[in-house]
Amino acid sequence: MDNNKYLMNRVTRLLLVVSLVFVGAVIYMLGDSTGPEIFMGVYNTSYDSVRFDQEISYLFSDTVIPVSIDSSGNRSWGIKRNKGALPDPDPGSVELLEKHSGAWVGDTNKKVIYLTFDQGYENGYTEKILDTLKEKNVKSIFFVTGPYLDKCDKLMQRYVDEGHYVGNHTVRHKSMPLLDRATAEKELLELEKSFEEKYNAQMLFFRPPKGEYNEQTLIMAKELRYTTLFWSFAYDDWLVDKVRGPEYVVNLISQYAHNGMVILFHAVSPDNANALGAVIDTLRNMGYEFGDPMDLYRN
Repeated sequence: MDNNKYLMNRVTRLLLVVSLVFVGAVIYMLGDSTGPEIFMGVYNTSYDSVRFDQEISYLFSDTVIPVSIDSSGNRSWGIKRNKGALPDPDPGSVELLEKHSGAWVGDTNKKVIYLTFDQGYENGYTEKILDTLKEKNVKSIFFVTGPYLDKCDKLMQRYVDEGHYVGNHTVRHKSMPLLDRATAEKELLELEKSFEEKYNAQMLFFRPPKGEYNEQTLIMAKELRYTTLFWSFAYDDWLVDKVRGPEYVVNLISQYAHNGMVILFHAVSPDNANALGAVIDTLRNMGYEFGDPMDLYRN
């Protein structure tokens, strides 16, 4: 991204954040009960108010293409995994995503793979993941929530210092299509503002919590200069009581490897932390390279 485009993104976002804070302050002074939440933002949210037990509703299937749209047009990102080939997404979802500058896969003509992590909360394994990424010289996107940003200063600083990208996973991890436009914007802009103030860096990628979205979610993210980024591989790694060992992870990912692969990992169980080095080595031995996630930015 050239300097002029980067500067324009920063200016546009700054104006949006300033507008939001001004409106919040006016409401607060008028005595509206919603004022303190707007004014306090990220720092008024705790892990106790953010749920992760139902992480992704329509994550994947190995047998049928998930059809995950309700009568209101609300969707959940879902794919049918295909061994050694590109997966089949929910019908109509790719066209909708591309219409609004989103992405779910990289260049399918190249043997390139991208790593992403959804960091709703910390469970003690991310230090090891970062050590492995540094050793293997691989960059990733870490999608964080409000409580994570507030509490995990050391990890956040490592993301920035070690050249990774920090993505927006919203403040409170709520289902975006169930929120009105103003509330949905707050979920992104409050987190963005806090991140930029603390680390003098920019959020460019947005991942809707639980993969739930609708067209208005995509429109909003694009207008805020985000690329909405889903994935082309995932598995149920957010289940902390379902530990299967690193060999399972390596075998599973290598079976479904494909050009342009965007891997969704969670860092809350030991499997991914223990398997990551072997995953990277195995995929490289298969002829894949790990791309810079900025390749996926569309805005």
